[in-house]
Amino acid sequence: MFQGTCSNAGKSLLTAALCRLLARRGLRVVPFKAQNMALNSFVTADGKEMGRAQALQAAACGLAADVRMNPVLLKPTSNTGSQVIVLGEPVGQMRVGAYLRYKPEAWKAVRRAYRSLAAEADVVVLEGAGSPAEINLKAHDIVNMRMARYARAHVALVADIDRGGAFAALAGTMALLTRAERARVAGFILNKFRGDPTLLDPALHSLTRRTGKPFWGVVPMLENLRLPEEDSVSFKLGITPGLSMGEGRAETAGALDIVVPDLPHISNATDLDALRQEPGLRLRIVRAAGDWGRPHAVIVPGSRNTVADLRFLRATGLADAITQFARTALAEGRGALVGICGGLQMLGSVIDDPLGLEEGGVERGLGILPLQTRLEADKKLLRVTGRVCVCLTADFPAQDTDSAMHGGLAAFAQEIEGYEIHHGRTVPLSEGANARPPHVVMADTAGRPLGWGLCDAAGRARVWGSYVHGLFDADAFRHAFLSSLRRDCAMPPLEGAAYALGPELDRLADCVENSLDMAAIYGLLGLC
Repeated sequence: MFQGTCSNAGKSLLTAALCRLLARRGLRVVPFKAQNMALNSFVTADGKEMGRAQALQAAACGLAADVRMNPVLLKPTSNTGSQVIVLGEPVGQMRVGAYLRYKPEAWKAVRRAYRSLAAEADVVVLEGAGSPAEINLKAHDIVNMRMARYARAHVALVADIDRGGAFAALAGTMALLTRAERARVAGFILNKFRGDPTLLDPALHSLTRRTGKPFWGVVPMLENLRLPEEDSVSFKLGITPGLSMGEGRAETAGALDIVVPDLPHISNATDLDALRQEPGLRLRIVRAAGDWGRPHAVIVPGSRNTVADLRFLRATGLADAITQFARTALAEGRGALVGICGGLQMLGSVIDDPLGLEEGGVERGLGILPLQTRLEADKKLLRVTGRVCVCLTADFPAQDTDSAMHGGLAAFAQEIEGYEIHHGRTVPLSEGANARPPHVVMADTAGRPLGWGLCDAAGRARVWGSYVHGLFDADAFRHAFLSSLRRDCAMPPLEGAAYALGPELDRLADCVENSLDMAAIYGLLGLC
């Protein structure tokens, strides 16, 4: 089991790496994290919700994502409350006190899920959360040392040396653990190191003498690792590879500048991952109108609290910047404004929250798309496939009149794939409420609308939104979208990058294998 001295120490990726290494040895290996707190969730093939990190770890094992790998998922809706999801299904909105009272039931679900998974595997690689030394939380722990004890797991304690204080964090964590918990710690790992690791030798030896625990190795900082992150920590800090902060245009004349508003409750920021690796593109997060610059495209991402984030856009002046960008794009026939899930809802005219799932009441949207959204109790969790119905990029083929009709709109050849995860039900405003009704820009195979938009005079959708997460993961769709933006700006075409997790998982696993004392780890697992 990987536990950390802090959040974001790299536990998730180390878990994925070890899963990959064990799978490459031909072992049946599964990941497990009893409780995850993240806004970046994943929808399984059977329509259940789980943490994205465990979905990535499942991929590292060569397995389909399974909610048993993350039986409890907490999705914060405020500083004191979260939506609680157990075995893929939401069980309610709970403030801290209510969840602590619910914890015994959650712990039962955790144990059932673990026993079921472990019975099918040769090895289970577990991941903790935060730090096991958060002594204010230990009485209610179900994810760190309590889980390690239940699984009889050997614990590797991981510290992020890049943020500083790693040796004090390791020593302090050991000091705050009980004697039995200290005995369960088998070794230390330093993660995200930049430089010559031999310079650390005196400190490693000193800490080993103080604690009696060996160092299993120093893992270097892996630059530009193109793997989905568990949450938006790196995004918020502006240190995600391929993202930049600040004002101005693209850094070079030949680069596209795509702006992403930094929503306080951003969810599923992984929708941007495939764009981060593309050549000739600057993906820029902005927090105020003064940082807006002159972007070529704008993407408003998903949100776990759409109403609160809409108010943030207004307070920072970003709402006006987005609205003006949309007017210009439609009038001049260049650029694109895209809203994904919560972003789609914000671009609409009305958000109605009668049940108080977010803020309650009726909120006026940005009014760019003539849509109204109602937040309902039932949560839609669905993997979807479909087709584009109107031209989103100049590279899409002309309308095929011989193709099957979906809701009166002829389908185009461009296929889309992704997943939906939302409480909102969005429909166009009733006829006559707006002089310019929206087009259905994409639909699923049964003709159900997956997104709406407004077109310029040439018939191309310049402002559009969709509930489908993962749209830009498809190479063909993403490359066509970016090529069309480049054509708008008279930029020369560029060959797009391929987005694939397999090679990056292997790169990560190779790095970890070369950095750690794998003989010691395999020995603990009885594999030597």
